[in-house]
Amino acid sequence: MADFDRNAYAPYAAGMGRTISAAQYDQGLRSYMLGIYNHMSIALAISGLVAIGAFMLGTTTGANGRLALTPFGAAIWTSPLKWAVMLAPLAFVFLLSFRWERMSFGALLGTFYGFAAIMGLSLSSIFVIYKLGSIAQVFFITAASFGALSLFGYTTKKDLSGVGKFMIMGLFGLVIAGLVNIFMQSSALQFAINVIGVLVFAGLTAWDTQRLKEEYDAVAGDQVLLQKWSLMGALTLYLNFINMFQMLLSLFGNRNE
Repeated sequence: MADFDRNAYAPYAAGMGRTISAAQYDQGLRSYMLGIYNHMSIALAISGLVAIGAFMLGTTTGANGRLALTPFGAAIWTSPLKWAVMLAPLAFVFLLSFRWERMSFGALLGTFYGFAAIMGLSLSSIFVIYKLGSIAQVFFITAASFGALSLFGYTTKKDLSGVGKFMIMGLFGLVIAGLVNIFMQSSALQFAINVIGVLVFAGLTAWDTQRLKEEYDAVAGDQVLLQKWSLMGALTLYLNFINMFQMLLSLFGNRNE
């Protein structure tokens, strides 16, 4: 990784066609990055609230004092409908990825938060599988790790593009291994996928943060594009966070008996 000065042309950047001061540039960049983190945080909050709400609606206390499923819980977690719940977030990601440029900002914002809600419904089963204290503990570990990695990506003077390309290759490998393990059902392979996955999404978090910071120059001259790109950046970091959280939970979470 080579050292480089990402903001060497900051006073002339952002496609504005005019010279701006370094202070103006820094203020705009901070506002842009803050928007990304705000959208991501709101999306995580929506996902968490929907997941908890679905868990409360989907479970009850059985006659033996143990957790039992309501008809709603049985529908979203054990019936064929569970596949629609599991795959719906992927459909949203494809929609956002391929249609975002043609959507208005309002439509894009609504779709993004709708995706967060559907993701929350998809994640709600973790409250059935894992103990609540364990989920909270892993969430805070993920949040602290994500914050440190993103801060590193934002502040480092090292070019992380090489790391990013390597992580993308690792991501494709994880997808292939995950598909294979659907049929193999190997606990050892799943453990390896989770361990490697944590490392891959850790690397992607740092690289994506640096990449989003650098791309500010290209979008700052167009306010609408800037707003849309902020949302797409939030989607990227949100997915990194959620995937890291799920893999850490699989590795360290305490399961309900």
